[in-house]
Amino acid sequence: MPLKGNIRDFSATQLFNLVNLSRRTGTLTVFEGIPTGEKDAMGGEKMKAGKERARVVFKNGKLVHAALADQDNGLVAVLEKAGKLTAEQAKRIRERAKQTNDKALAMLLINANYATKEDIVASIRQHLLDVVYNVMAWTDGPFVFEDGTLPGNDHILVPIDLENVIIEGARRIREAEQLVEHIPNLDMALKFPDNPREKFKGVHLSVEEWRVVSFVNPKNTIRQIAKANNMSEMEIRRVVYGLEQAGLVEIVKPPGMENKAKTSARSRRAAAPPVQKKVVSKLIDKIKSL
Repeated sequence: MPLKGNIRDFSATQLFNLVNLSRRTGTLTVFEGIPTGEKDAMGGEKMKAGKERARVVFKNGKLVHAALADQDNGLVAVLEKAGKLTAEQAKRIRERAKQTNDKALAMLLINANYATKEDIVASIRQHLLDVVYNVMAWTDGPFVFEDGTLPGNDHILVPIDLENVIIEGARRIREAEQLVEHIPNLDMALKFPDNPREKFKGVHLSVEEWRVVSFVNPKNTIRQIAKANNMSEMEIRRVVYGLEQAGLVEIVKPPGMENKAKTSARSRRAAAPPVQKKVVSKLIDKIKSL
C-alpha cells in the first residue's frame, strides 16, 4: 500500500531518512496542493493532489533518479546546464536525436566525442542533487511513496548515498530561507552597475553564473532568466545573490512594474463603492453632538 501524506506534516527530509534507514526501493512523487475546503486532524487545510511537481526514485536506500516537472530533465539539457555542451551543440543534438532515449544517446555522445562517460555521470549526479535539494526545501504539497517502482530501462540511474545528501540538504534549507528573505520577488529584474568592465576584471565565474550574466537586462525578470537557463527558483536565487554580493549586478524593478502597481491601485479605488453624502453628513452631525 502506498505511503501518502503532505510534506507539511512529514517533510521530505524525514522521508529520505526513512528510505535510507529501511533501504527501500520506490518512487516518491510530490504534487501541487489543491485546497479541498476541509480541515485535517491537525486543523490544517486538507489538500488533494494536483499537477506533479517532482519525482524522486530510490533503489535499496540510495537516490538513483530525480526530476522536476517544470524543468527539462533530459540528458542533453543536463549536459548543457553543466557546461559539457554548448547551446548550439545541444540544439543540433536535439534535432538529430528526437526519439533517442538517454541511455542510447549517452553512447552516441561518447562515441562522437561530445562527452566522456565521466562527464555524463558527473552531470547527472549534480542534476539529481540539485533536484533533491529543491524538494527538501519545500514546505507543503501532497506526496505518494510507492514501494518497488523504478523508471524504465531508458533512464540512466546514478546511485548516490543519502546520508551526506540529508546533511547537505538541511544546511541548504537554512540557506534557502535566507535567500527567499533576501530575494522574495522573482519578478524583479537585474542590471549591471556603473563601469561593469572594471567590476568583472579578474573575476572567475561558473558556467551558470555566465549564463545568468548573459541575460542581465532590466527588461528580463529573474523568473524569465531562470526559465531561459532551465534553473529552479533556488538555483537562480543562489546565483543572483552571489553576483549581487560581488557587486556585479543590481536588483531593480523592471520597466512598467511601478505603472502596473499604480494602475492596480487606481482600479481598487475605482472599484470601491461610493459613500453616500447623507451617510457622511449623519456621521459629522453625530461627532459634533458628542
